[in-house]
Formats: sequence, C-alpha cells, structure tokens
Amino acid sequence: MVGAALDPGDRGLQYGDGVFRTLRVHAGRPLWWRAQLAKLAADCARLSLACPPEASWRADLAAVLTGARPDGVLKLLVTRGSGARGYRPPVPARARRIVQFFPGPLPALDAGAGICARVCRLRLGHQPALAGIKHLCRLENVLARAEWDDPAIAEGLLLDRDERLIGGVMSNLLIWRAQCLSTPCIDRCGVAGVTRALLLEGARAAGIDTAEVDLTLGEVLDADEVMLCNSLMGVRHIARIEERVWPQPVISPRLATLLDSFDVDDQNAA
Repeated sequence: MVGAALDPGDRGLQYGDGVFRTLRVHAGRPLWWRAQLAKLAADCARLSLACPPEASWRADLAAVLTGARPDGVLKLLVTRGSGARGYRPPVPARARRIVQFFPGPLPALDAGAGICARVCRLRLGHQPALAGIKHLCRLENVLARAEWDDPAIAEGLLLDRDERLIGGVMSNLLIWRAQCLSTPCIDRCGVAGVTRALLLEGARAAGIDTAEVDLTLGEVLDADEVMLCNSLMGVRHIARIEERVWPQPVISPRLATLLDSFDVDDQNAA
C-alpha cells in the first residue's frame, strides 16, 4: 500500500494488530535488507500474520525510492487488514502491507561519537507472548519518550517492573564488561532488534564472548563501556548516563566494523 488512504477499519490502526521494521536507506539502498525482511517474517509468524513476499516489497521500493538514489528512513508495516468491530480477528484475514519513506540526511554511522542517555521513570510490563516482537502497540515507548525534551539527551533507558534494564526507548542496549559483550534478555518484554542480532552474530564469529543476561542498572553503570544500537544509528558509544561518564569507547569501534561487513554482504539484496 503506497500512496493510498488507510481504511479506518484497519486492525493496525484500531488495535495495533501488526508489526513493522524501520530501515536506514543510503543512496537508494535499504541497509541489511535480507535480515530486516527475515525479522519481519518471523514477527508476523509469531502473530499468525501472513507476511507479504519479498517481490511485493521490492515493487513498493521501486515506487517510493524515486529520484537520484535518495537517503532517508524506510518503514515497512504489516497489519491484519480490515475487519469488523471487535477484537476477534477476521477469518480469513487479508494482511495489509504499508510502506513509508522519509527522505533526508541521516547522522553518520559513527560508533565513537558518544551520546548522552537518561533513565526513564516508566517501567515496562511483562508480556512474554509479545516479547521480542516489533509490534504496533508502542504506547509504553511513546510515554517514555515524552519524559524529556532536552535535545542533549539522545535516548532514554527502560527498566521493567522487576528493575531489570531492558534497553532504550528506540534502541537495544549492549555492555562490555569482563571481556564479554552482554545484552539484556528479552524474554518478558522489549524488542529484539536486527542490529542487536547482527552484532551478537558478528561478535561470536570474531571470537568475542557474548551473553544474553538479566542486567540491573547498577551492573550497567559498572560496565567498561555501554552502547546502544538500532538500524538507524548502527552501534553508538554512550558517553554519559546521568552522572556516570565513559570518556572513551572501548569495543564499539570494533563492533561497528563487524556491522560494516554485514552491509557488504547485503549490497546486492535490494
């Protein structure tokens, strides 16, 4: 669905019944295309949604990525389509795909450029059936992002109801401690992002120890380096979380190089 009006009865609009991916586009080419489509299909399967085939997405890309090889942000959405009033899913459901492109320059993928973060007051609830999925029910993230308007703060960190650190409002979290790259478990809440998965895969292939563990805020603040990652920023060094400061990156430049290798492998994918 490109350039068409959205049916008010669409279940993505009515109930958040759908999933989405956000991709960085450079010179007209979506970054990590294969991995993004694979994750989109996996999230659709978790919700028993029919994921559109790659050929359909490619046709949509041709329609929206016009001009002289544009830069910008691409958003791919799949909803359960339209249905009658009420929570009961339509049978059969006709999944709807929606493609949006937001042209414009993006920040450089500079792992060493430190950013500042804060700890959000909002605590994430637990719902294992949705944990890891980038579904359309993102009101917790909306409320958390509304907690600050200081442009010097790039991201907010989210804890769950058990005071485990889950990730950022718009990103996943990684820490470097005791020569191990660790990231929070996402089995009760949170989003398992594509960039997070690629970093863990690349690190393991490079002989770097990795772990998915429960992390407290104290353990994160005690780390040798703390990083955030998503498909738009790549991996970024956190220079400050409130009063805690990390002056220099440690492992993030090496991780950025590993991410670049995935980009090279994906160049002919889209």
